[in-house]
Amino acid sequence: MQQQGHLSYTGSTGRAGNMDWMLKDLAESVPQTRQVVVLSADGLRMAQHGGDTDTADRLAAACAGLQSLASAVASELPHSEGQIRLVVIEMDGGFFYLMAAGAGAFLAVLADDGVDAGLMGQRMRDLVLRIGEHLSSPPRQDGQAAR
Repeated sequence: MQQQGHLSYTGSTGRAGNMDWMLKDLAESVPQTRQVVVLSADGLRMAQHGGDTDTADRLAAACAGLQSLASAVASELPHSEGQIRLVVIEMDGGFFYLMAAGAGAFLAVLADDGVDAGLMGQRMRDLVLRIGEHLSSPPRQDGQAAR
């Protein structure tokens, strides 16, 4: 069950706390958006809008594997550096989007059937450009974010 207007943040750097209105803006500007999650490359939720925290945590963890898989596939292209830009999955009931969003960070969105895919891609790119520096996740050392 979706919780409208629910914002949640993790991490001790304070960067994710500056994204609340931006994540909400993405969700509200694209009809049929169910959940927006910002995550680190190792699958830890940094911020979210919509849905519940357990779902966001599971989604973030699954995204780590998905971005690894997408990078492996990208590296098979002769002129690719193996970096992903956007992964889109269409499934029964909706769509899933995963976009690179800064050094070591990703933006993930779940949307219901009927979402305007072009608008979603545009709004996600706009968001990444506006707050790219906030979406960077420092590398982890011994399970802790490096400072």
